[in-house]
This record gives sequence, structure tokens and C-alpha cells, in this order.
Amino acid sequence: MPLVRIPTPLRPQAGGLDKIEAAGSTVREVLADLGCQHPAIQERLFDGGEIRRFVNVYVNNEDVRYLDDLDTPVGAKDEVSIIPAVAGG
Repeated sequence: MPLVRIPTPLRPQAGGLDKIEAAGSTVREVLADLGCQHPAIQERLFDGGEIRRFVNVYVNNEDVRYLDDLDTPVGAKDEVSIIPAVAGG
């Protein structure tokens, strides 16, 4: 099952966990399963059916925006990382 890395700001919504196994064969399915396991994280990640613009998602260190976005395939040994965007001046 793919492993999802949870960033520090989202850990309270994920029961304090930094890694969670989630089922699915695409990023969309994995994040949906993550949302079923930890519903509070769902609203922090999604706005409607799309990933919030300040949330970046990587599969094995590759940004899914440059792959197939939420339809990027995910294998059992893959790692999905959720990275909040950093803003500043």
C-alpha cells in the first residue's frame, strides 16, 4: 500500500501521524482513502474536487502537476508526499 507523508501542519488532522498507509492506484484514490481514514484532513487538502492551490503533492519526489496531476499512477511501494506551499517576502 502506498505511504503518505504528512507534513507537520497537517498532523493534528491526521491523529498526530507523520506517515499513513492509504489504498489506491492513483494519487486521487490514495488521497480519498486518506480522507476516509482522517476526515479532518480532507477539507485542508481539497477545495471541491481539486487540490488547494497552496498544497503540493509529490510521488517519489516528483511533482504530480508535471505528471498526470491527481490521476498520476501510484504503486504499492510508492511514497506520496504532501507539501504545503511556503510563502513569504
